[in-house]
Amino acid sequence: MSDMEAAPSERQGIQSVELAMRIIEALESGGGPMSLSEIAERSGFQPSKAHRYLVSLTRIGLVSQSPKTGRYDFGAAMRRLGAESLRRTNEVSVASDYTPDLRDECGHSVNIAVWGDDGPVVVRWDYGSHALPINIRLGATLPMLTSSSGQVFLGFLPESMWATTLAAERSRRSPNAYTDEDIQRLRSEVATNGYAFTSGGVIPGVSSIAAPVYSSLDAIPLTVAVVFPTEVVHEDELELVKTQLLSITRKISSELGMPFEGDAAISA
Repeated sequence: MSDMEAAPSERQGIQSVELAMRIIEALESGGGPMSLSEIAERSGFQPSKAHRYLVSLTRIGLVSQSPKTGRYDFGAAMRRLGAESLRRTNEVSVASDYTPDLRDECGHSVNIAVWGDDGPVVVRWDYGSHALPINIRLGATLPMLTSSSGQVFLGFLPESMWATTLAAERSRRSPNAYTDEDIQRLRSEVATNGYAFTSGGVIPGVSSIAAPVYSSLDAIPLTVAVVFPTEVVHEDELELVKTQLLSITRKISSELGMPFEGDAAISA
């Protein structure tokens, strides 16, 4: 077959991918599970045409459909692709060379989180020797206010980056759960200490301590957190874990070109 003969088929195939992408973008813009009619409206398709694309996207795992509600959302393959895409960024790749050492040194689970559209996104998880009552999937989004990684981003990212995400999270909580004064105090404490510690904020009985990784960028590219059962780490060991964590984040940051002389957060 000549190139001229192949061209219509190739154009049709490319167009099909572009049209399928409109379905995926519609799901992205919805911010959560969506009905067929909502997806059709956002994509500009008739419901019957949107449904045909959704069937194919579901078959390959990019989309999933709830058997209870019938609503559509991103599927397992999409989450894997998103997490892998984030993992392949340079900063995550560098940090991933160090986190197994931290896990082996302290014996606890270690994760890496980057800032996503809706908050901190877990892109790596190294399980430690202590079992945890949680099963965190790569690509999961952590809360800003009650996770140690979220608090680190809150303390070190510019407000313009997290204001909308924080407002959405606060709207889902009781009105007086976190006042403006509470949030400013939390930001100040995290920035001064150079790390954040939470206990039971995400899962009862689970504590975590997170620290920022610095680079030549204006904003911190990621956080590293140590996660452990609250009952197994007492005050003395917590101090040791903090020291080990800050040592590793210093090494990662150094490799990313960030100097530390005179940095109060690092010396905390």
